[in-house]
Amino acid sequence: MTADTPQTIAAAERDLTSAGPEELRCGSMAASPSDARAERADDVLALARLAARRGAVRAMLDWLTRRAGGPAMLIGADGSVLATADDPPPAASLRRLAAEAAVALHRRGAPSGVLGGGEARPVHLVSLGSAEARDPAPYLAVVAPTAPRCGVLLADASRTLALSWRVEEAERARRRVESAEAHSREAVLHLLMVGSLPAAQRIAAALRPALPTVLQVYVIECPLDRRREIASRIHASVRGRAWVVPCPVRPNHLISLVPAQGESITPDGEPLDQLIIRQEKECRVGVSAVIALRDTPVGYEQAFHALAVARNAPQRSAGFGGHSDVTVLSSPEGHSWASELLAPCLEYAPTRRADPGPAELLGTLGSWLSFGSAASRHLKIHRNTLAARVRHIDGLLGVDVSHSLAAQSAAWLALRLHQAPRGTTPAGHAATLDGVLSAPTAAVWARAQLRPLEQANLTAGPEPLRLAARRRPAARPPPLGISLPGARKR
Repeated sequence: MTADTPQTIAAAERDLTSAGPEELRCGSMAASPSDARAERADDVLALARLAARRGAVRAMLDWLTRRAGGPAMLIGADGSVLATADDPPPAASLRRLAAEAAVALHRRGAPSGVLGGGEARPVHLVSLGSAEARDPAPYLAVVAPTAPRCGVLLADASRTLALSWRVEEAERARRRVESAEAHSREAVLHLLMVGSLPAAQRIAAALRPALPTVLQVYVIECPLDRRREIASRIHASVRGRAWVVPCPVRPNHLISLVPAQGESITPDGEPLDQLIIRQEKECRVGVSAVIALRDTPVGYEQAFHALAVARNAPQRSAGFGGHSDVTVLSSPEGHSWASELLAPCLEYAPTRRADPGPAELLGTLGSWLSFGSAASRHLKIHRNTLAARVRHIDGLLGVDVSHSLAAQSAAWLALRLHQAPRGTTPAGHAATLDGVLSAPTAAVWARAQLRPLEQANLTAGPEPLRLAARRRPAARPPPLGISLPGARKR
């Protein structure tokens, strides 16, 4: 290209600032004015049809490449290649040629023109914006076209292409905004799950609606390919009064935080789970008990367990009916025991800036206990990083959280009691797990957990459960006179 040669300057004088884009010429004129008008009408109709397609910009560039006889591209005023024809794609040298021509034409302030000439291939350019536009518009560029009346063709194409480009840009902007809002709402959910209530409330107040102080957690299982559509329908049905967030861990789950007080969030007062299963035949819904906002992690676990029941229930919905709130164990001794167990993590000082601090370690532990290996998606870290953190937590706590069910249960209970309201432990009193579990409140809590087995009048009672807690059934046959599959089934 010879952008600074006399030939180029002379060619640039043939721009359309004075005579309009229609005056560009590439070859001989059509046989007659009537034939030219008919040909132009056919071209405009073809462009209009292409504009109605998905991916209209690339479709029109493909058509222009064939129609003009040279590769068509969309070039930014800074020389960036925004879009090219796909069939066939232009060579890298032609993309560079078009980019240099667009930069040179934009520097001159011309809306259209022909740059090149002599030994260089001519590049025909037409701006897709008006002179009054605040931001510089891209250029439609065609390298070395061979079609007659190329100027008229590009002038007509630029109008339709400009409209399609603005539509696609608006769609891309909409998707960016949606993605940013979805990530912000996911961040609020993550803050609630790790106990950062004030930060979650501040972000939620900006996004709307404000987080309710008393709520129910809904876990909605839906087809993977329809999750976004179903989330939009639920959000419209509740009129924006509930939080509906795609689960960051399970790709076919939605999580909804629904106010438990005040007026109904649905138009006719219908429970949200019933509304969902009536509208969406492929959905299953698990509902937690009514909880305080600070207990959102407990509500999620309750709703997740209820969803396991809903999968096999004919009504496709289930509420959590158990009484698993372990805050009844949050005596001063319980909190002291939890603090002692978690003290190595709470007092840990990272040796490097990139190492996780106490809050990150506890967040990792809680996420791993809830989601297992899928916690890497919840925490947005690599699975190897997750494994390294869990091994580090094993070393700090001095227990095998990675493999031991007893250690996992103790760590889970310690996290819950550590987050519960604390009391005062008598001085000189050593808190132990046995001491926590021997309290009268613990016995009441345990009887509440086993009451459904007693009410079902099972012949074996809770014996299989007791044995499962003591050993791994897969390791050796339990002394119940039944097979291993029978033990697993019970």
